Amino acid sequence: MRFLKTMLAAVIGLAAATGAQAEKTSLTVYTALETDQLKAYQAAFNQVNPDIDIKWVRDSTGVITAKLLAEKANPQADVVWGVAASSLALMSREGMLEPYAPLNLDAIMPQYRDKKSPPAWWGMDVFGATVCFNTVEAKKKNIPLPTSWKDLTKPEYKGQVVMPNPASSGTGFLDVVAWLQMWGDDGGKGGGWKYMDALHENIAQYTHSGSKPCNMAAAGEFVVGVSFEYRAQANKAKGAPIELVFPKEGLGWDLESFGIHKGTKNLAAAKKLADWASSKDAMLLYGKNFAITAQPGVAPKLPNIPADYESRLIKVDFETAAANRERILAEWTKRYDVKSEKKK
Repeated sequence: MRFLKTMLAAVIGLAAATGAQAEKTSLTVYTALETDQLKAYQAAFNQVNPDIDIKWVRDSTGVITAKLLAEKANPQADVVWGVAASSLALMSREGMLEPYAPLNLDAIMPQYRDKKSPPAWWGMDVFGATVCFNTVEAKKKNIPLPTSWKDLTKPEYKGQVVMPNPASSGTGFLDVVAWLQMWGDDGGKGGGWKYMDALHENIAQYTHSGSKPCNMAAAGEFVVGVSFEYRAQANKAKGAPIELVFPKEGLGWDLESFGIHKGTKNLAAAKKLADWASSKDAMLLYGKNFAITAQPGVAPKLPNIPADYESRLIKVDFETAAANRERILAEWTKRYDVKSEKKK
């Protein structure tokens, strides 16, 4: 009898466990977050919501944005988490996002979230333009430390500058948007394009990743890598012989942002993820990687990032960037794509 009771208890326990597992919700999350961040974010979320599994679909910002737009009529994503605000603003224009005010929305600064109420998207953290400068290789080649964007067009930098392709990289796109918004677009005739024409003369390669130019500079392949502060900070912390340069004209930037895809069949779980991803606990994790989080006063001071970093960010109009994205990328590709790395 005792044996039967034990067996019965085991069967009931197994059934309960199987049932609990069957009740788990799977969320397909499209992201451009760095791969070395995904595990920490997912683990922290699952401590609070163990009944929700995250299935990541990860690529660079431009690739993820193109994939989401291509799937507009037949969406595969439930959530977009850690993709540039300029991309989510475009998705919002296309009616692809489900407006939702997460529990912690009031703590997020107005300049770092969608203006609509409820918002279609909101920001997590800022990623801003940073130049990685290899001091060892520069000394060998007698190349001076740049202090401005325009320095990079000088003859001594010829063949020593790598930067991301804006069609595939969010970092590349924020650079192009910043130069156009600072110096003028004018349908391809403005000062921003004239600057990029001059810079193009010195470019060795346009990469398909925002991190890669800094990695190449850190490895000594090139002297100058136009990248963003997370990768620059991480590489310097590992001992790479680079200086972080924040050009004096101002820094382009974007937001890693969150949005719920319209039409998701897992809306309740997506809202739970939104609530957690906007929480102070989540912001503390973002602050380990980025100098500015969407909730103020959360991120600790990062070494090598200037105290006035936020004040160096230029004013960026995400709606204008989204509205003109296709035209800007077509013009950029026509002019400069000849130096892009080959896609694998």
